[in-house]
Amino acid sequence: MNVHGIGILFSGGRGILSFENVLKDGWQRPAEYDIPHINKKTLAYIVKPEYIEDKVLLKKMRRADKFSKMAVIAASDAIKDSGLDIEKNRIGVILSTAFGAHQTSFDFLDDIIDYGEVGVSPITFSNSVHNAAASYIACALDITGPTLTVTRFFFSFQSALQLAQTWINDNCCDHVLVGAVDVCGEVMRYVFDKKSGSSADGKIRPFNFSAPSNPVPGEGSVFFLVSGRSAENAYCRIADIDFNRNPESWELPDIDIIDADGMVDGKAYLKALSLKVPAAAYSPLFGSTMTGSAFNCAAGALMIKKQMQYATPVIDNSEGLNLADVSRPAKIDLIRSIGYNCLAENVIVHLLRST
Repeated sequence: MNVHGIGILFSGGRGILSFENVLKDGWQRPAEYDIPHINKKTLAYIVKPEYIEDKVLLKKMRRADKFSKMAVIAASDAIKDSGLDIEKNRIGVILSTAFGAHQTSFDFLDDIIDYGEVGVSPITFSNSVHNAAASYIACALDITGPTLTVTRFFFSFQSALQLAQTWINDNCCDHVLVGAVDVCGEVMRYVFDKKSGSSADGKIRPFNFSAPSNPVPGEGSVFFLVSGRSAENAYCRIADIDFNRNPESWELPDIDIIDADGMVDGKAYLKALSLKVPAAAYSPLFGSTMTGSAFNCAAGALMIKKQMQYATPVIDNSEGLNLADVSRPAKIDLIRSIGYNCLAENVIVHLLRST
């Protein structure tokens, strides 16, 4: 299936052009945010409030939470970016997430404690339901095709891509908006601080496998408009999504992009990387998030369309790997986006130049 449009919202801005600019500019120190109740601050890649101010698009969802607003903006931007005229009854929506609207769920529980069961807001409850964001997308964009939410800690985005491919193959839809969203509220910042710690200087070191590499919490949303139709003006083609395949059986690509972001032991990636292929990791640009593979796939799609290699933003190469350490024009036909979970299980998304 071909990728016709990309919408993205992250700490660096809104839109694929903002993401491209961040890829060109390289690493920037993230901002500091409070961790309530423990009088502490932490560095985090948080989406600024001004990036989700869109009075026209969000006019009917003023009381929606940040999670849903980020999803709607990225999904809407993916359609606009494609430039396609799409039948709204032939487009599906698949939203993937690791933790869903967890901040809203905790807000609802706080309200029960503060005001009792009869005093809580029904709107807060409805926003805490995991499928609420997908429904908001369908309502805001007048989409009448099927909608689905995929929730799992690891590989939710890759699972959503597989479902999108199935919908297209079965002729359920002509196009699918498939994407990922996760939010990093005060509860998540507290969890990061207590359980995994955060990088003191704000740098995620994806290629430092010999020493513990602390994460930096992040959030955002990425959506792709995909279809099995013409490849004209497409970013790339998602050729395959492989789960738990032997890395040695993989075809060597032009660039490997890994999902390492300090949240799991990164040594498993050594089995998948080759000194013959330059490797990159862009988590230092958007932060540690369980759905970071969606951001890396956006970077890969952009690199194939632009025929441009973007330098990996933080180079701490303890294993002497072949890293993509400079930004330069390059002939790029195939990119592998590689992810591992804490059980050393892998998934790879093959991004192929559309022809």
